[in-house]
Amino acid sequence: MENIERYRHLNKYLKDKFGERTLKICIDGGFTCPNRDGTLGLKGCIFCSEKGSGEHINSTNGITNQVENYFKSYKAQRANKFIVYFQNFTNTYDTIPNLKKKYDSALIDERIVGLSIATRPDCINEDIAKLLYSYTDKYYVTVELGLQTSNNKTGKLIHRGYLSSEFTKAVKILNKYGIDVVTHIMIGLPNETKEDLENTVEFINKHKIQGLKIHSCYVVKNTILCDMYEKGEYLPLSLEEYLESAAYVLTHISPNIVIHRISGDAPKNLLVAPQWNLHKKWIMNGLDKLLKEKDLYQGIEYKK
Repeated sequence: MENIERYRHLNKYLKDKFGERTLKICIDGGFTCPNRDGTLGLKGCIFCSEKGSGEHINSTNGITNQVENYFKSYKAQRANKFIVYFQNFTNTYDTIPNLKKKYDSALIDERIVGLSIATRPDCINEDIAKLLYSYTDKYYVTVELGLQTSNNKTGKLIHRGYLSSEFTKAVKILNKYGIDVVTHIMIGLPNETKEDLENTVEFINKHKIQGLKIHSCYVVKNTILCDMYEKGEYLPLSLEEYLESAAYVLTHISPNIVIHRISGDAPKNLLVAPQWNLHKKWIMNGLDKLLKEKDLYQGIEYKK
């Protein structure tokens, strides 16, 4: 039975890096977003749920309690090393003292070997990078930057609130401090064409990034995208279309980039469409089958 790694999986990368299985602890840091607090907007990006993709996190407790509760759960029995992941909303959107206080309150156990921060490119600056760098002597630090698309016209349509040039600026700052960058892109955004996806992949390849999250664009309740869907203004991709697009990304992206995920996980109770998004195995197995049948690998079409 074939067991070839056709793209660089995160699990294997972390196992090679730390010598054993390493898992993420998802944390709600109690942050907001400039796209929600009135600075740039009030409703966030058009696809963003009310909890900013943090529906699966029990955020009723403080940060330290969330970590302690994780280590008391069965999940902590599955590995010996862990990465604290500040996931939902914009986890660098605060003062430096408050950021340090929040990060420190999560790093409470010797089994924690990494700190991962999800944020926006326009919420990265030198001072924040210096703070994150201060953790690198003890922890593996990564920053996740939402890009979604390199097309600024689409960026405006989805209420992203920043230009792609700000992504470039943020990556350069993080590169300066040797902090690994993980980029988020979305396949199937409203009005996006195959050419837009090609341009986004080419744009990413021009940057020094270390990781990539490929998300499917899905519709959840109580979002602007849901209103568009119900009015017939947006039609999600079919599973087959998504798999073909994901395969394009993998084959054209740099072979050195670690693939952190190949689809977004919609909360079951909030998903409106497409229904195939609920079936992660369909996506994983479908992509593996497609890559195998066509004998495709990550970076096979990559051009520097």
